[in-house]
Amino acid sequence: MFGTSARRGANAYAAVSIETGVLAANPHKLIVMLFDGALLALSNAQQQITAGNVPGKGKSISHAISIIESGLRASLDKKAGGELAGNLDSLYEYMIIQLMYGNLHNNVGKIAEVQNLLKDLKGAWESIAPVSAAVAEVQPAAYDALAPRKMSMFSA
Repeated sequence: MFGTSARRGANAYAAVSIETGVLAANPHKLIVMLFDGALLALSNAQQQITAGNVPGKGKSISHAISIIESGLRASLDKKAGGELAGNLDSLYEYMIIQLMYGNLHNNVGKIAEVQNLLKDLKGAWESIAPVSAAVAEVQPAAYDALAPRKMSMFSA
């Protein structure tokens, strides 16, 4: 029903939405977004394996590996994080190895294993959300009619 131009438009809209989300996110939320991106890529990879889409599967798994390696793993502060950061680093390395094996052998089980690990980590990460971020999501800032406003030559 919709042609390629409609799909390109939808993809462009999605890219703008993601970019806007990244620009507005605090560091904690950015990590959650990395988890979401990796989980989505792995879900796509599972569907592509089932459909026999080898190039798509490879691209999705490579994307997930890139998020884990260049996003989650690279964001670890091993000095400040101590043993916990070291353990997470090892876990991310394990995930990458499992994904490479899953890619090579079209093994949906290895991909599902990594998905479950990522879901567990994401849940733990979300449970330690900064209080200020959690409160801001529940209670938007109230409008203060007496607060100074930025004026421009076009405002009334």
